[in-house]
Amino acid sequence: MTSDEGYYVGFDIPSILHPQTLLAYEMNGAPLTLEHGAPLRLATPTKYGIKQIKRIGRIEYTDKRPRDFWAEQGYDWYSEHNYIS
Repeated sequence: MTSDEGYYVGFDIPSILHPQTLLAYEMNGAPLTLEHGAPLRLATPTKYGIKQIKRIGRIEYTDKRPRDFWAEQGYDWYSEHNYIS
């Protein structure tokens, strides 16, 4: 969820644990700038751009499917690429 709580995405455990999913705080050896999502940004190549959250305000864990901004607008909850693992 973003710090203003205006945007939020939900992820399943396999996507978050994917080896290419990153919680990034640096880019090219320097701290992220605000323009690039400082202080912490989520990036995962297994999901479409709508799932890439730029500024993380809060991370919540749940045993139920979490809320997802775009799924609530009618888009697929997973919003993923069909990569071969």
